[in-house]
Amino acid sequence: MGDIAGKLDKSYESMGLSDLAETPVAALQGVSDTDVQHLTDAFGIHTIWGLGTNSYCRWA
Repeated sequence: MGDIAGKLDKSYESMGLSDLAETPVAALQGVSDTDVQHLTDAFGIHTIWGLGTNSYCRWA
């Protein structure tokens, strides 16, 4: 899978994969508060798990 730490904000880099699933989408590098609000409003996505399992995101 590669180095996932490089895809996360610094405060989340030491977390294990199972813990990351329930962290906010904002833990991903480059995801702003505005992005989070858009994801929440459009798709009800709040967590990394929600982003990864969302049918529209999976189709894309």
